[in-house]
Amino acid sequence: MDEAQITRELSFKAVRSSGAGGQHVNKTSSKVELYFDVEASEGLSEEEKSRILKKLASRLTKDHFLILQSEESRSQHKNKALVIAKFFELLRENIKKPKPRKKTKPSKAAKLKRLKTKKINAEKKVRRNDPLK
Repeated sequence: MDEAQITRELSFKAVRSSGAGGQHVNKTSSKVELYFDVEASEGLSEEEKSRILKKLASRLTKDHFLILQSEESRSQHKNKALVIAKFFELLRENIKKPKPRKKTKPSKAAKLKRLKTKKINAEKKVRRNDPLK
């Protein structure tokens, strides 16, 4: 993953933020939307792209664009920095290779404990039977 290349591929859009804010909120565009085309990216390897397309499938558009937005701050510049940080954190999380599963067997003690509890439960149920039969 080449972060410098990916940063150059990002596109941004400033939009009016929702919520309370008085008169000022109607004139300023402080909310920032980040757009990233996963398939056209040159900063990601093919393996990384396929992993992202698979893991983030629910968050991608039909054209394989990832859209993130930030409106936490009143400042457009802070929101831009926040959305970039959020974007790279999301990429790092979803590029990681999953650890291979190691097969394990239950220990001898665990097997004996399970059999012992089975026997106890079976005896309990036998004692519940009608004694006259």
